[in-house]
Amino acid sequence: MESLSANTFDQNYQAHLKHLKLKGLQPKTIEAYSRAIRRVGDRFDKQIDELSEAQLTDYFSELVASHSWSTVKLDLYGLKFYYDYVLRKPWTAPGLIRPPRSQRLPDIVTIEQARRIFEATRVLSYRVFFFTIYSLGLRLGEGLRLQVGDVDAARGRVHIRDAKGNKDRFVPLPQATHLLLRRFWRVHRNPVLLFPERHHGLQAAASTTTALNAEGVQRALARVIRHCGLKKRSLPTAFDTATPRT
Repeated sequence: MESLSANTFDQNYQAHLKHLKLKGLQPKTIEAYSRAIRRVGDRFDKQIDELSEAQLTDYFSELVASHSWSTVKLDLYGLKFYYDYVLRKPWTAPGLIRPPRSQRLPDIVTIEQARRIFEATRVLSYRVFFFTIYSLGLRLGEGLRLQVGDVDAARGRVHIRDAKGNKDRFVPLPQATHLLLRRFWRVHRNPVLLFPERHHGLQAAASTTTALNAEGVQRALARVIRHCGLKKRSLPTAFDTATPRT
């Protein structure tokens, strides 16, 4: 019986992944929704296709006690997606979870703190990347996806593709950012990527199709912030034009 349940779970989990990709969800959302199914599968010994409201109440009560509300919501949405598109069943417990509403201002670095971060970042690609997402007000993923053709110097704007909600938008291009990106491109000369991976030297950077690694960027930023003695903060903010040293 356990083997049969595991086989059914594995088949449905793969179907879940296919539906997530077919619906055009972002990679982070796909990972979060699929992680939700793995987690609830572990909790109920792979038997998740007939969960009762009482079982779901127990599961999410445990999750609220051990994880953030963000994780709770993602698990809820992932499980609902699984019921909708894999099982083709109505959700068992509508209205089960109502996360508290809160409005918090983002913790943004000041211009002086940002300058310290740029100057303390020794790796050129990271330094230029940090300045770019700061000056354009971008999320990390948006910055990593930037391509050479997205920079419209003539109109003074940058095309941000596949942003939150799978929407595109344009943001103003400060002159300092444009000049820095132009100098940086002359270093790596990749015809497509603004921030190509750097592990195999400049020659490889010119031809790679892979951008900087997100985890590597985050680790580098964390190290620099610790070195500067700053608290953990969000780097991007709106359109600062301070010029870093290169």
